[in-house]
Amino acid sequence: MSLATLDLDRPHFSDQQRALRTAPPPDPAPSPRIRAIPDGPEARGFVLYVGIDEAKASASGTDLGALVAALRKLTTDLAPAAETYAAVALAPRDSGGRDLDVVRLALQDPSALARHRQDQQSPEQKAEGVVVDLSRKRVTIDDSTAPLTYKEFGLLQYLVTRVGRTIARAELIAGLWGADDVDAPNERTIDVHVRRLRSKLDGYEDIIRTVRGVGYRFDPHADVSVRHATTPSPDF
Repeated sequence: MSLATLDLDRPHFSDQQRALRTAPPPDPAPSPRIRAIPDGPEARGFVLYVGIDEAKASASGTDLGALVAALRKLTTDLAPAAETYAAVALAPRDSGGRDLDVVRLALQDPSALARHRQDQQSPEQKAEGVVVDLSRKRVTIDDSTAPLTYKEFGLLQYLVTRVGRTIARAELIAGLWGADDVDAPNERTIDVHVRRLRSKLDGYEDIIRTVRGVGYRFDPHADVSVRHATTPSPDF
């Protein structure tokens, strides 16, 4: 499975298109609901996956190049400042599977890759060491589920998603409890929470390192596997 770049000349504006650009915009149609974007990042564009092979396109009286050109023209008409890039997903002939799934895998879509990796895992294969499954909010130790509380998992997740960075006690409290939480611990009692978490890691408590006078950190560890959540993008 590979990619081939589809290089099309950028469209030139006709006199009619220039007139459209200066004309007042029509009343906007109701926009589809977009998932909330977390504070910090901003939307810089989007990806639209299209699953169709040449045979299906030909049966519809078109081809992939014409489809891409039409979509690019539509984008230019609606948003002249937008930049576009097109790539075609290639796969061995008669390889099977849904066209859309092949495209998403070839273009490295995170959720498609995560699902593909999960499908490739043997159900008989036991996971040794510590597995932190962020999507299921579960920790297994030598293939047995660790009895972590919600806050204990949140504490571990906060550390492993900031691998290699020392996290101050004050940051842990603010990130997990918030300033207005009456149950928030102080910088001394946060150590109790860390100690309880370590006690449930059954021989792997050293994966959480103490940085004296500062806080805690999680470094890459040969016995720890982190399965990242397939965070949904703010797409349509």
